[in-house]
Order: sequence, then structure tokens, then C-alpha cells
Amino acid sequence: MSGYYEKTCTAPVNIAIIKYWGKRDVSLNLPTNSSLSVTLSQDNLQSKTTIRADPSFSKTRLWLNGIEEDVSANKRMQTCIKEARRLRSLYEQQLLRDGNSDVVPLAEYNLHICSENNFPTAAGLASSASGFACLVYTLAQLYSLPNSTSELSLIARQGSGSACRSLFGGFVAWEMGVNYDGSDSIAVQIADEHHWPELVALICVVSDAKKTVGSTAGMQSTVKTSPLLKERIEQVVPKRMEEMVKAIKNKDFNMFAEITMRDSNQFHAVCLDSFPPIFYLNDISRAIIKLVNEYNAISSDYKAAYTFDAGPNAVIYTLRENVDELAGLVKRYFMGEERGQIPSSFRVDAVPILEKGSVRHIIKTTVGDGPRIIEDGLLNEEGMPKS
Repeated sequence: MSGYYEKTCTAPVNIAIIKYWGKRDVSLNLPTNSSLSVTLSQDNLQSKTTIRADPSFSKTRLWLNGIEEDVSANKRMQTCIKEARRLRSLYEQQLLRDGNSDVVPLAEYNLHICSENNFPTAAGLASSASGFACLVYTLAQLYSLPNSTSELSLIARQGSGSACRSLFGGFVAWEMGVNYDGSDSIAVQIADEHHWPELVALICVVSDAKKTVGSTAGMQSTVKTSPLLKERIEQVVPKRMEEMVKAIKNKDFNMFAEITMRDSNQFHAVCLDSFPPIFYLNDISRAIIKLVNEYNAISSDYKAAYTFDAGPNAVIYTLRENVDELAGLVKRYFMGEERGQIPSSFRVDAVPILEKGSVRHIIKTTVGDGPRIIEDGLLNEEGMPKS
């Protein structure tokens, strides 16, 4: 690799169980409330990024999912690159002060960045979070930055708020902070990916269409027009954060499930309380909620918990012992398949059977790890995308 320097990394998707919705500072992506998420396995959902620094490159270039994009038009990406370069420059200065005369001035080199997702973009599956986390982590590896993961989360947050949580595996809190400059608005790990192996997520892909109202625009509309949001920010979320951390540490699925569903409901309630109202759920989403509620009604304990981000696709958390039974119900009511036994006390007629393909497919996944360094890059010898 003489003459150029390159790193390739992958980063996971995270799905919030205590939602972040609303910014107190748009430019710095500072949230109006703290949030908490589950990092999902990269074996199923991931972003992959290769970054090469080469003194021969005439300019910095970017390819996303095979299409070249104008870096200058992507202000958030520019911010992440600029901040990573700043840290690299400081690191180079420190190395020189320490007597290392052969320091490579990587901060001065232009970059070729190639990134791809293995899941739909802008469809409510946290693609921007995974993508920006991957960008920042790969830059950190390329530049050999000595900064901690929480310190790197300050950069990722400025690309996409939720990206700060995808820098960790397991269960992750994004602490909103109070400082005006965002220096304390960081992600911290609550428990790692090995903590609760029985927890499984079923992602029900309802649509891969791009959202009609983007998250940033939706958030700001809610902040400006929803009276309910103030109550959520000041009263509801702080208490739920404490309760959810306790539920995770105790592996208490009953508490975990109820808080997850209540917070999803309230998130969409403040979207509806915006003016004009914002609709991210559709009829299929609402039917999935009905299915989960009916499934939970057959037991004294919760068996499943739904959550929806800014899109119609459902993430249903359950324990491993219930996966096959729950997946069978989803396939029966939304995919036109009749497999497995229906629980004896399940009210068969309480949930409408929708047309085949209402749920396009189910992704079964588990709690996963944070970003990984890999060898299989996306750029060829000339520094251009392989495909």
C-alpha cells in the first residue's frame, strides 16, 4: 500500500427504544431529550465504508451505494471530515513534539470515500445513523486517532444525531447534555452485546420507500408546533430513561416491553400533535400493533414489544423462546403464509388478515457489537469503486 493509506470498516444500525425527536440546536444536532437504543447485529444490517488518503488525489470524492455524490453539497459530511482532520492534525503535532520525525501528514491528503448499506436508505431503518457512524469510525482508524469512542460520538452526532449511538454495541444511551457547545452531548454504553443474549428483534419490512417527511424537517415542525412535546421532554423521558436502564440491567422484559411500546406510541403521538400532522405509520403498521397487543393478551407477562421509528417498518422485540411463534403470526396475517400452530387462546379474528406481501420480509436479528475493522475494501487499486 505504498503511497496511500486506507481503512475499511462496518458499523451497525441502532433502533431507539426511548426516542430522540427534536433539536435544541440544529447545526450541532443537539437533542431536546436523551435517548436509549439497542444496537442490532451487523450480520444482518450494516453500513460498510472504505476511505483512502492519497497525496495524488486532486480532490475529495464520495460514492454512496454506487453513485457519486457531491461532497460539497453534504454539509454534515463535510463537518465530520473537517473535525476528524482537525483531530488528526493535533495528533500529528503531538507526535512531532514527541520527537517522531516521520509523521505522515494525512490530515492534508484528499480522500476517496466509498460507502454502501445492505438495507433500504431513508425508509426508517436508521440508515443515516449507521452510515455516519461508519464514516467517523473509519476516519478515526485511518487517522489513528487516540480519542475515546464517546469522544468520537461527538463528531458522529454532528453527522446524524442517532449516529453517536451506533459507535457502541449493546445498549446505548445518548445523553443530551446541557452545554451550549455540545461538549457533553455524548453516547455511552449501558450494557454490552453479550449482556442479554435471549433478546431478539424481528424487523418487519413494510416499505423501503423514502420518507415523505424527513426526520430533520419533521423534528423541527414538532418542536415548533406540538404542545405535547414539552411534557414529553420535561416529565416523561427523564423518568423513562431511568426505568429503561434498570430494565436492561435486570433483563426485565416486562418493564422493557411496556416502556418500549409506550415510548413508541408517544413519539408518534407528538408527530400527530404537530401542525400540520406528521404521519409515519400506515394501516399495515397499525395492524402490526394490533397483532402484538393480541399476542401479549394471551399471557400474564409481555411476550413482545413493538417500536416504530420515523417510518412504517416495525421492530418487534421478543425473547428467543417466542420467536418462531411470533414470526408465524406475522407471516400468517401479513405475508400470506400459514405455518405453525396459532396459540390456543389467541383471538384469531381480532386481527385483520392483510393481502400477501403487506410485510415484504422479516429480518430476524439479535443485539450486536459496535463498528468493526475489516480487510475487504470497496476501492480498487486506482482508488475508484470496485462496483
